[in-house]
Amino acid sequence: MKMDFDWRLIKSFLTVLDTGSLMGAARLTGAQQPTLGRHISELELQLGAPLFERTGRGLIPTAAALDIAEAARHMQSGADALSRRVTGCHQATTGTVRITASEVVACYLLPRLLTRLRQQEPGIQVELVASNRIDNLLRREADIAVRMARPQRQQSLLARKLADVPVVMAAHESYLARAGTPLHSSDLLQHSLIGYDQDDTILRGFAKQGIPIPREAFGLRTDNHLAYGQLLAAGAGIGFVAAYNLRHWPGTQVVLPELEIPSLPCWLVVHREIRSNAVIRKVYDHLAQAITEELQS
Repeated sequence: MKMDFDWRLIKSFLTVLDTGSLMGAARLTGAQQPTLGRHISELELQLGAPLFERTGRGLIPTAAALDIAEAARHMQSGADALSRRVTGCHQATTGTVRITASEVVACYLLPRLLTRLRQQEPGIQVELVASNRIDNLLRREADIAVRMARPQRQQSLLARKLADVPVVMAAHESYLARAGTPLHSSDLLQHSLIGYDQDDTILRGFAKQGIPIPREAFGLRTDNHLAYGQLLAAGAGIGFVAAYNLRHWPGTQVVLPELEIPSLPCWLVVHREIRSNAVIRKVYDHLAQAITEELQS
């Protein structure tokens, strides 16, 4: 019949076997002699055989003790390996962390921050997934997500709001030199506007401010945010972008700053295992601080 041993009994047995006495085992482990003696008695009861002969010179192992010693040492070796693995999970400074973010965030916000991370933690490898999908974290396709929308509440995830990202109306100076700078929102219909294709976010935003603008007023339309930003940076017209992007496009500037445009919430999302994975925790903490500082600068 298979028997499940209490590991504490095996550990006490090996210590007594190696030191030759309860006193020596107690001195080595810091345990009380009565506790060690009780462990030996419990193990003898489970095995149905005595493990030590009590003599005036200490404890002498019996044949039964010598017979189980090798198997017990294998258990000790396995326990030590498990302890090292668990400690490594908590203290490791090497490993791979997979981060997912939107294409714009991956291309404009994260590169400098991840460069600093790699300089500080060369043992940590980073896999950056540029994707506008919001479900890949739940599907365990990434460890950490940076999102410009509030994530759905899930028990398996932890979400932390880092900042509200200002959104501005902007244009390149070459366009403004060619077409003039709008002074009022009513001037926009006289300009080349860059909008979205299937996404109606911009149209709804104007409507809420009492400025109904038809889709056809946007002579250039794309739902790809990278292409959108490049059109604006090339001087194609006036568009809407996160304010932090302007530093990457020399010559672009804000127009009609008085317009009240809703900001984008920046969220950092991670699996709950962050509490036990030191590598993910280190990357998470770095991003939380670095993104906040970057968006406030």
